[in-house]
Amino acid sequence: MSVSTIDPHEKMRGRDVGRVALKTAPADIRFPSTNQTRHCFARYGDEAPECEKFARYYRSLCPSEWIDKWNEQRELGTFAGPL
Repeated sequence: MSVSTIDPHEKMRGRDVGRVALKTAPADIRFPSTNQTRHCFARYGDEAPECEKFARYYRSLCPSEWIDKWNEQRELGTFAGPL
C-alpha cells in the first residue's frame, strides 16, 4: 500500500497509539472470580482525592449504565451501599 492511499486518520492513529497509556484496575484478591459485580460495587463512591485511582478503576471496569444508576440512586438517597 503506498503512502498516498493511506487514510490520514489511520496514519494519525498509528502515530498516536504509543502516546496513550491504557490501564485497568489491578487484580483484587477479594474478588477472585470473573464476575466483577462486587468489585465494581466496592470501588464505587470513593470521592476523596486519594481515592481517584479507585474511581478510574470502577469507570474502567463497570458498565456505564450501572454507574448512571448508582449516581441516580445517590441523588434520591436510595443507594444501597455505605458512602
